Amino acid sequence: MALEVRPIDTRLQIQFDLGQDQNGRRVTRTKTLTRIKNDIDDNQLYDLANQLAGLQIHPVSMVRKIAQFEYVNV
Repeated sequence: MALEVRPIDTRLQIQFDLGQDQNGRRVTRTKTLTRIKNDIDDNQLYDLANQLAGLQIHPVSMVRKIAQFEYVNV
C-alpha cells in the first residue's frame, strides 16, 4: 500500500517579549493565527510573521509554525 500525507491544519504562533515583571522574570505573550493555508511555503510564512511583527509594539522573541498532517493508505 502507498502512503499519502495530507495536511490538515497550519497555524502561526508569534511570541512577544513584554520585558520583566517586578520579580525580574521574563514576561511574554503569544498570538496564534489560525486558518493559514496548508500549502504556504515556510519562507512566505516567515515573511508574514515579520510583517505582522512590524505592526506590533513589543519585539518578537519567537516565531513557530504548527502543522498537522494525517496519514492515509491509498
